[in-house]
Amino acid sequence: MINKTILYIALTACLATVGCTAQSNKQSSTDVASTSKKASDKIEFLAFGDGGYHVDYPKTKHITNPKNKQQFIAAELADWLEDYRPRDEFDHAPIYIYPGTEIATEQGGAQAVGIAMAKLCETKACQFAIQLGDNVYPDGADANDGKDDQKRLHDLVYAPLEPLFKAEPNLVVYSALGNHDWKSSRKGVAVQTQWMAEQANFHLDEKGYYSYKMGEPGNDVEFFVLDTNMLLAGQSYYDVPLNPDGSEADEQQAIRDGRAVLEVHDPHEGPQNDEDLAQLIWLKQGIANSTAKWKLVYGHHILWSIGGTKYSEGHVLRKLLMPTLCKYADGYIAGHEHDLELLTDDCSKFDTGNSVGKLPLIISGAASKMRGKHTPFAQFQERQYPEYDLLWSKSFVWGFSHISLDNQANKLDVSFYTTPRDLTGSIIDEGSFSFSKRTR
Repeated sequence: MINKTILYIALTACLATVGCTAQSNKQSSTDVASTSKKASDKIEFLAFGDGGYHVDYPKTKHITNPKNKQQFIAAELADWLEDYRPRDEFDHAPIYIYPGTEIATEQGGAQAVGIAMAKLCETKACQFAIQLGDNVYPDGADANDGKDDQKRLHDLVYAPLEPLFKAEPNLVVYSALGNHDWKSSRKGVAVQTQWMAEQANFHLDEKGYYSYKMGEPGNDVEFFVLDTNMLLAGQSYYDVPLNPDGSEADEQQAIRDGRAVLEVHDPHEGPQNDEDLAQLIWLKQGIANSTAKWKLVYGHHILWSIGGTKYSEGHVLRKLLMPTLCKYADGYIAGHEHDLELLTDDCSKFDTGNSVGKLPLIISGAASKMRGKHTPFAQFQERQYPEYDLLWSKSFVWGFSHISLDNQANKLDVSFYTTPRDLTGSIIDEGSFSFSKRTR
């Protein structure tokens, strides 16, 4: 195997030349996006993720191994306790029963969230939206379930947002890919990408990672959209279990005990021609050379979270991304955890260069599914990692966020909203937070 450090250096040199394959091949579409917006003191947009779930597209196991409502809830509780979560904090999503059967599954909230976002945009500016991956559950397009992909993509991606598009016909959703979008095959990723290319309201570059600008020069933002599943698939790492008190087990001891599980990605997910390294170099060089006032990065996977099951991925991605984010970015936005969270990293473990202040980490992955907080694990992180801080979270909810870049006050403002379980799409304002611009 060729040493990846050598390849990293070689690809860095490649990117300095014209025609390197790691450069974007869809510049024209991003140029249009950057010039199509009127000058504004604020750049305002919606952020939502993990919205591609509907009961008509269940996991295979929920059909081949069906459970009634009581059995379904009991299984959810067993999973909850297996991860050493407090019994008195247990909850679950609303239960859906398939008509004419006793088969139960969780109710999805994508339609309700779509209605809620449309209602919010009646009173707050929504110039565009960002979609944080896992757009197509459970196995992406090209799933082996006998269902038509065009209908699948319409049902899971377009239909929940139809109320928003009716209210804002020209609104464009700039999408990222998640692990469920990658589940079936590379063909499945290509099918989704091609479908979005044919939709006026969606954008997803062919390579899965890309950049685009919004606003006018001097008061603009450049977004760098990552394919974090590709980045993780290029790494070798263990999923390390938690201890009964919610703390992370020692990795080497867990390996010796046989409790650590080596993460093995499906063959089709593995990076081809070192495209994971090309993406990292593209990000580092692109954000370093960006002339935009604001630089924001988003992708599917988290860097920190309080869910208690994604922390091994967070460790990997922090090593890959934080040196660049801390030096150049004004924030990182993710989904993956099916909740709403606001965290920061003070970047003390990295040479931040020209950056000032903590890095805001926004998680907005509650657009169709729910997940709970692992309180003992969250408390462990606060004790163990001085660079980390949890500012706010809301679990077992459906919801989304609205982000505003205030060019006059030089502030990033993020507001969180939830919608109740009655599926009406009404809006609950969960609060707002403000961060000073951190890069010069």
